Amino acid sequence: MTTESLHTLFLTTTGAVTDTRKIEKDTMFFALRGENFNGNEFAEEAIEKGAKFAIVDDRKYKTSDRIITVNNCLLSLQELAKFHRKYINPTIIALTGSNGKTTTKELINAVLSKKYRTVATKGNLNNHIGVPLTLLSMDKTTEMGIVEMGANHLKEIQRLCDIATPNYGYITNFGKAHLEGFGGVEGVIKGKSELYDFLIGRYKTVFFNAEDEIQIEKLKHYDAKIGFSQTPKSDYQITLKNADPFVTLAFEDITINSNLIGTYNTTNIAVAITMGSYFEVSNKEIKEAIEAYKPSNNRSQIINSKNYKIILDAYNANPSSMKAALDNFNQLKDTTKLLILGDMFELGSEAEKEHQTIAMLAENLDFDATILVGENFYKTTTNALKFKSFDELKDYITKEIPTQKNILIKGSRGMALERILEYLNS
Repeated sequence: MTTESLHTLFLTTTGAVTDTRKIEKDTMFFALRGENFNGNEFAEEAIEKGAKFAIVDDRKYKTSDRIITVNNCLLSLQELAKFHRKYINPTIIALTGSNGKTTTKELINAVLSKKYRTVATKGNLNNHIGVPLTLLSMDKTTEMGIVEMGANHLKEIQRLCDIATPNYGYITNFGKAHLEGFGGVEGVIKGKSELYDFLIGRYKTVFFNAEDEIQIEKLKHYDAKIGFSQTPKSDYQITLKNADPFVTLAFEDITINSNLIGTYNTTNIAVAITMGSYFEVSNKEIKEAIEAYKPSNNRSQIINSKNYKIILDAYNANPSSMKAALDNFNQLKDTTKLLILGDMFELGSEAEKEHQTIAMLAENLDFDATILVGENFYKTTTNALKFKSFDELKDYITKEIPTQKNILIKGSRGMALERILEYLNS
């Protein structure tokens, strides 16, 4: 079946899904394969649950006219999304980077939705499956799509750009993330810059942090760029006024008091302001949108309990974001501070060195107490208290109740350190 024919069928459905648990009436189910599953086996179940069509790539599972065979389900999903994006033709803003992608995406969406009908990536559905599903969730009424793109290997952003064909783009930063897949920091820069390469090759507009030396160098010969910084030399001047603990920024005639902590969130907010102003959202509405946004899903959340003020930043971690979080925690004026840090994943051969660097940084900043948890942090040389596993940490916390009033919890998603809240608040 051609992509155009598949798209004709898709327009009669209520959307695309790849998980039978998310099937609603008249959806189109794509039977994707994984290392431990074969989606083809669930085609009949999808139809029984209400899917209008099921797309398979193994003929033996075609048991009715509503089960459609293609050569490759994943490729068909991606090509359908690419076709659909051109069919509905919204303005697409793509963003990638090592840190802050999801928060930045949500801030941009909050601002632009004040003026436009927007669709943004849900959660962190930012990979070779998530990006197509995001595009297929848009329709003719969508004016702007904000598409988050994640990657841990070279050529992934390039492929996602080919599917989404963005009109605008932004890279949050280049940090020490996914070093194992990218082969080092230079690989990270090259991989994330595939977004710039795509846009520059088509002379599309790039938004950039005019205080980031890497971005300045990458774009020095490119004219279609919109920069922001704290100086009047850039297109948009946005000034940090305070970050203790919440970030406050000044732009033109407004002061914006956000609900985000950490100076590292300054650029995330600033680019949302920049895009809002560029796309002619009023300053009043920009201010309203950003001040109404509250972080969730374990991202820089402040949780006030009876005994503690907890900064929960346990959604993810890499050396760059870890350093930024520690520096920010150190700058807060509150006294009696406890760090609880979990392992950083996907660092490959750099894992030992990077964990030791963070352990020494924590020690040098001289917090009241530091607790490290995970196999990599356990191997470090430090005076901090160390535990190999979460269960060991849990057992300690239940017996030795922290006396510090301020606690920063940060680690990679796989550590799931938010579980410690139950024991801190018990």
